[in-house]
Amino acid sequence: MRMFVALTPDDEALDELAEFLAPRLAADPTLRFVDRAQWHVTLAFLPDVPARCLDDLQDRLARAALRRNDFALAIAGGGAFPDVAAARVLYGSLDVPDGEELSRLATGTRAAASRAGAAPDGGRFRPHLTLARSRVSQDLTRWVRVLETFQGAVWWAQRIELVESRLGEGPGGRPVHEVVAGFPLGGP
Repeated sequence: MRMFVALTPDDEALDELAEFLAPRLAADPTLRFVDRAQWHVTLAFLPDVPARCLDDLQDRLARAALRRNDFALAIAGGGAFPDVAAARVLYGSLDVPDGEELSRLATGTRAAASRAGAAPDGGRFRPHLTLARSRVSQDLTRWVRVLETFQGAVWWAQRIELVESRLGEGPGGRPVHEVVAGFPLGGP
């Protein structure tokens, strides 16, 4: 199974961002914007989770979540991967006063997945919320400048979710994301 562990902003934060982006979505037909329902912050991407590891993975993620405190963050600004001048991904940045807690949460979820036999993919953790993708590399400087004017409301990270991602099963060949389980953080 293709899965990831994520934080999902609350509805108010998602509504604000959606309202900000709505009048701008048609401005660039070369970008494929991610559906609002799929906006999340990926803590660990798990490209191949064997079914036999799923129970252990959930147990370990539950324990990893309980070891971390909840914390405040906001969507603010933006950027592009791999480079703004030749980008394929447009993202919303995160304003995290306690960035160390977020980093520890990501490290803990990745370690839990590895121990369960579901090796995470990717390099170092770079917190972001993917907003749009492009099939070809392009200069997204204009979009990043627009996103620099956005400052969302503060929301609290209080739980992580294990999500299954099925490619090409949604409308227009988009992925379908299904939350398999949620795990509360330990608290203040």
